Amino acid sequence: MTKPPPSIKGLLHNQCLQYIDKCIDNVQLAMNEAMQSGNTETKSSAGDKHETGRALLQLEQEKNTRQLLEMLQLKEKLLKVDPTITSGVIATGSAVLTTNGNFYISIAAGKLEIESESYFAISPSSPIAIRFLGLKAGDEVAFNALTYQIRYVL
Repeated sequence: MTKPPPSIKGLLHNQCLQYIDKCIDNVQLAMNEAMQSGNTETKSSAGDKHETGRALLQLEQEKNTRQLLEMLQLKEKLLKVDPTITSGVIATGSAVLTTNGNFYISIAAGKLEIESESYFAISPSSPIAIRFLGLKAGDEVAFNALTYQIRYVL
């Protein structure tokens, strides 16, 4: 494998932003649907049923609000990552290419595809990222019965 261009990090970063924006949109849609559902519910003769429905809608709204706040905080963290900065040492914002997979240490966004290569967007606080932090190309780390030799750090 030839060394990928540093622009890969920008593409990975953009895909992570798109992932977060999609999550935010989904939570906002769920909030709007719950609000509309609550507004259309009418008082029935079964008062307890109505009150239970309202309580469940309130719980759902609170859950959605928490999720939205988490997503907005995640987006704020991601926006602080500058994909143009490269370093020989693995840190938040690094793209790490190893013998057992490629990783982008930013947020937990799952599998990303860039130029026919798979990368896993992982949180800097994930167990494997913690093992990678501070290492450089040529270093090895054992994790979950696998040895990862670091080939490139972007």
